[in-house]
Amino acid sequence: MAESMRGLKRTYRCGEVTEAHIGEEVTLMGWVQKRRNLGSLIFVDLRDRSGLMQIVFDENDVGSEGFAKAGTVRSEFVLAVVGRVEKRGGAVNEKISTGALELRATQIRILSEAQTPPFPIEENSQTKEELRLKYRYLDLRRPDIQKNLMVKSQVATLSRNFMAEQGFLEIETPILGKSTPEGARDYLVPSRVYPGSFFALPQSPQLFKQLLMCSGYDRYFQIARCFRDEDLRADRQPEFTQMDLEMSFVDVDDVIDVTERLLKHLWKEILGIDLKTPLPRMTWKEAMERFGSDKPDLRFGMELHNVSETVKDCGFGVFTGAIQAGGSVIGINVKGQASMPRKKIDSLVDFVKGYGLKGLAYLSVQEDGSFKSSFAKFMTPEELESLAAAMEAQPGDLLLFAADKKKLALETMGALRCELARRLDLIDQSRFEFLWVVEFPLLEWSEEENRFTAMHHPFTMPMEEDLEFIDSDPGRVRAKAYDIVLNGYELGGGSVRIHQNDIQEKMFECLGFTKEQAQEQFSFLLDAFKYGVPPHAGLALGMDRVVMLMVGTDNIRDVIAFPKVKDSSCLMTQAPSPVAAKQLEELGISVTPLKKEEAGTEQ
Repeated sequence: MAESMRGLKRTYRCGEVTEAHIGEEVTLMGWVQKRRNLGSLIFVDLRDRSGLMQIVFDENDVGSEGFAKAGTVRSEFVLAVVGRVEKRGGAVNEKISTGALELRATQIRILSEAQTPPFPIEENSQTKEELRLKYRYLDLRRPDIQKNLMVKSQVATLSRNFMAEQGFLEIETPILGKSTPEGARDYLVPSRVYPGSFFALPQSPQLFKQLLMCSGYDRYFQIARCFRDEDLRADRQPEFTQMDLEMSFVDVDDVIDVTERLLKHLWKEILGIDLKTPLPRMTWKEAMERFGSDKPDLRFGMELHNVSETVKDCGFGVFTGAIQAGGSVIGINVKGQASMPRKKIDSLVDFVKGYGLKGLAYLSVQEDGSFKSSFAKFMTPEELESLAAAMEAQPGDLLLFAADKKKLALETMGALRCELARRLDLIDQSRFEFLWVVEFPLLEWSEEENRFTAMHHPFTMPMEEDLEFIDSDPGRVRAKAYDIVLNGYELGGGSVRIHQNDIQEKMFECLGFTKEQAQEQFSFLLDAFKYGVPPHAGLALGMDRVVMLMVGTDNIRDVIAFPKVKDSSCLMTQAPSPVAAKQLEELGISVTPLKKEEAGTEQ
């Protein structure tokens, strides 16, 4: 039966006890990690968020009733223990901070009993994630998850203090807002007061923070909750947290400077790492050409080579056909892998097919300098030599090629580059390679919508020197946009915003909006701009992703207390779920049941 803690007060957390407390009477409270009954002595490892402390129960110290009580405890029982701190009598456990100490108990209370948990509460759990997320309240007791969330708390506190010191004001923006086009799908919230109308949960505070600049607040920041109804990946969630900032009377370098200093501060205070600033920068075009990605991982080489000029007149029709159709031939030099078995090469072919490529061509440079290739019979020895030279190949190297539309070939070979690095263990996991990617295209063509769409959002400022092309060649126009990238992940991004009416009108025109449509969707912002708007710029950092990389995990769910899974559901609460008919009636909503699958199909 559970006991009260009346009269007891915890004096320290388990991991806070040090050799300075030897001889002191302390009161610890926590969960039982493990119990070992040796007959005359009972050992219990007591756990809380700070760590473990070994408790020793001896009948001579704790009394017969207390000793008997200690014999009944099981894993995850919650205890309060009073005792004297001593040096360990047995072997020291160097894996924990209290490994040279133990608490010789004089009093025990069982504050709560526990059923046997469905999986062990331990670091680096091998239990299936689905089971752990179903019992997330137990999974959150794991020391590694607790450390992650404590780092996240540190990041928030340090960020707030840093931004305040830089003159930023923390201002909250609405969660219930207006649905606007462009970007990911909104989560919609029906209004009871306005039947048939909906609020939207914010994908970001973008419009409101621009309004704050119009209102004269000069420097704004917020640790903002954001929502996007999009397909999930390991580094995405339908609801997430971002560090959002906006500044007036600034340009690109000002935003980059304050962001770099914030990151430098976080890495120093939490990880003890001195980041070298300024961080390197690379244009979007260069990143795509060299790495096939606008968020390149710089922890390894294996850069892409465009060999279209080298092979444009060769005898291999796959290469020449792609080039004649306006495409490119993109290659990767996989150093020292000329002897890669055909079975593994075939698995790489399967990998690129998943991205839409029809296949891969390969050329192995043998140790004697000869070539082994899937296409050698279509090319002369001189053409093969020229191709190998263009790829900077040495004996022992494996060369892989994609021939297709340039964008598809670059992006697919960029993904293959990262896959090869993982398979060949080329990535130094201890490195943090930051990069600013700048000068993004302002617009990108959507085949699905048959029009240009904003690569970032409709309020991104074009580079002044490219404005002359906005009518004649919109795809050529670069944006004053910038992303901060780390180890192949986008940590965040931002842009200088448009503050001139004529440029904003031209942007809407390029995106296919009529003046009426633009006014209907963004009237509150456009009207605000009529009353004097300063030049302004901003950025948002994905805080969940920042912490994910700081703690060395590749799963964003490891740094979110109660995450969703890939179908956006919560396994613990079973959300989303149906609601009562009365609630729907109040909202004026009727739900159309999904049609049952045809007979004979799997349910």
